[in-house]
Amino acid sequence: MPERGLYDRGMAVRRAVLGDAHVDRSLARASDFDRDFQEFITKTAWGSIWTRPGLDRRTRSLLTIAMLAALGHDGEFKLHIRATRNTGVTRDEVKEVLLQAAVYAGVPAANHAIALARSVYEEMDGEETGASAS
Repeated sequence: MPERGLYDRGMAVRRAVLGDAHVDRSLARASDFDRDFQEFITKTAWGSIWTRPGLDRRTRSLLTIAMLAALGHDGEFKLHIRATRNTGVTRDEVKEVLLQAAVYAGVPAANHAIALARSVYEEMDGEETGASAS
């Protein structure tokens, strides 16, 4: 059983950043094999790091996007691009972070990340258009 305080704080931030729908899907898909990992990331990444007072949530979001782009972690990168709607990070800020990443992490990594971000933003725009048409 997870330590409730750290887990609960982590879960609150995880839901605020990634959204209830994503977190609910992740928890529903958890199996005996990866349930411990879900607990670990909730307590460690979200409960211990994202709740620290030294950086605000917006800044942590920008840093996460830059690091995921540099490391080429496409799935997590796309997830955190979607999360910008919850963290207050603008598309122009993402563009600037990826330009910065091009200099320090390499043009191929940034080029790939820009293409991924563009496709996620196009999906998000389509979702918003679809929702407003309903």
